[in-house]
Amino acid sequence: MISSFSQIEELFNEVEANLEVEVHVFVIGGVVLLRQGMKDATKDVDLIAETRKEFNALQDTLKRIGFKAKIPTKEYEHMNISQIFIREDFRIDLFYKTVCKGFSLSKEMAQRANLIIRLKHLKLSFCSNEDVFLFKTMTEREGDLADCLSLARRNLDWNVILAELKNHACASGNDVWITWVGERLDLLEEKGMNIPVMKDINKMRDDYFTACEKKLRDKPKKSSK
Repeated sequence: MISSFSQIEELFNEVEANLEVEVHVFVIGGVVLLRQGMKDATKDVDLIAETRKEFNALQDTLKRIGFKAKIPTKEYEHMNISQIFIREDFRIDLFYKTVCKGFSLSKEMAQRANLIIRLKHLKLSFCSNEDVFLFKTMTEREGDLADCLSLARRNLDWNVILAELKNHACASGNDVWITWVGERLDLLEEKGMNIPVMKDINKMRDDYFTACEKKLRDKPKKSSK
């Protein structure tokens, strides 16, 4: 488990010392909450690389400094984890662009992110609390629901979350993830969370199911001959 942000700084200083090209990665998970004091420890470091060159450079560097690759388990079945790397207390979930089917780091998310570490070759940016919340509603990992509750207590801008969902729905062409988000938000409401945009989320979910039903009705039937 990682219990101090100084451990993250030490890790990425080590990564920097072994990098040969410039890499800019975005953090979307528990490390963001750890630095803000919203959780005492985290076991995952969730990173997104925007380009294949940056992904490959980071992957190769992690291997050089002793990280071992691991196959993603069932709790990650909704997610597009490109690779998992483990070394002692560190577990790095590395994504290339897409985090979930059709759901990826958008231009707006990158603009909202805060640059936290800037070294010669390495830049590390933390995604906004709104975007971290959104990514966490798409997983079934233990603890992510509690993290969502902690984030919501920091006065999230729900209009930003809703706008990002709508933008992705228009751009992705594959919005099955809206059902996963909806399910997680249902659970959060059951735990007492007030979600001001829930009516809009439900409409998006209903529209998705209606579209699916229409496709089934319109699908040509096979001939019995």
